Amino acid sequence: MKRLPYRARTSMGDVFDIEFPLHAETVDAVRVGQLLSAVLEAIDKDVALGGETSNGDVLQAVAMALAIRAAMVHAPEEITRHLSATLLASAQDAVAASTRSQPQAGHA
Repeated sequence: MKRLPYRARTSMGDVFDIEFPLHAETVDAVRVGQLLSAVLEAIDKDVALGGETSNGDVLQAVAMALAIRAAMVHAPEEITRHLSATLLASAQDAVAASTRSQPQAGHA
């Protein structure tokens, strides 16, 4: 299975070293990493400028964006729903297995 090594740095100073497993039909792993960086940077910039935003609000917006992008795929809804759920679970597992520079604190 192809993997995408990725280092994420948060605005709070945490660093995550993650090995994301890639879907078998991934066309360009480099482009996946670039898109991921662009999404995270856009969220960080907007949160910094937009005033009070909770982590839950951010997660909700990202979930909505995932649902919309899945609906834009020309495939049956049950296929894109399953693919989205599978990719999300795989990414969450990779982050959970990653190394983190600082211990978790706070709440969602």
